[in-house]
Amino acid sequence: MTVELYAFDCGQLTMPTGTFLENEEGIMTVPVPAFLIKHAKGTVLFDSGLHDKLRSDPLDYFGADLNELVEVHYRGDEAIEACLGAIDIDVADVSHLVNSHLHFDHCGGNCKITDAPIVVQKKEWAWATKSEPDLGYYPTDYVTGQDIQQVDGEYDIFGDASVVCLPTYGHTPGHQSLRVRTERREFVLTGDACYLKRTLDELHMPGVLYDREGAIASLHKLRDLQSRGAEIIYGHDPEFWPSVVKAPERMA
Repeated sequence: MTVELYAFDCGQLTMPTGTFLENEEGIMTVPVPAFLIKHAKGTVLFDSGLHDKLRSDPLDYFGADLNELVEVHYRGDEAIEACLGAIDIDVADVSHLVNSHLHFDHCGGNCKITDAPIVVQKKEWAWATKSEPDLGYYPTDYVTGQDIQQVDGEYDIFGDASVVCLPTYGHTPGHQSLRVRTERREFVLTGDACYLKRTLDELHMPGVLYDREGAIASLHKLRDLQSRGAEIIYGHDPEFWPSVVKAPERMA
């Protein structure tokens, strides 16, 4: 059975380097990825990029606090529907929308994927839908009317171990990564469980975490998968990202 993996470039963010690497100074411009997996039983989108309002009015979208910390670089051809269209996939063709977590740069396009259930960890949904969501959570991004499939821990989407949600808690209460097995090799799409290659190599932690010990445990889980042959796809690494084959070419 053929499983195909595609990578999308959904814009960039410029933020303080200390966000990604604790105690580092300066600023860093990082990619905003999303991924599409074609499977005989369905089509899985992993994360959905940025909300369109960030092209026209980021201050109104973010509010003053986050607008001062984040500069958004986001073109129309980087919107999720344009990315999907590059490989002849319509938004209606997506059968499962898996969100690593519900920060704005991972679910801003959810409102466009109206026919697919959102697959999210139960802990993440509970945290994101509490009465006062934390900075970086915008309910208008993810309370968008689709069915919500709340999973608790590891979840095999098609029942054949080819596309599996892996709990990698720590960045947020219910963060998850995605393991994808193609006929070529195994990949782990880390989301924000591992921003940078340096994070995994050196355990140089991000400056902002929900649960530091949980995040370290998740990194050790990723190291173990890497030691067993999985290719780790880092969540926001500006040095690593250019080496990833982008759609319309098949990543794997």
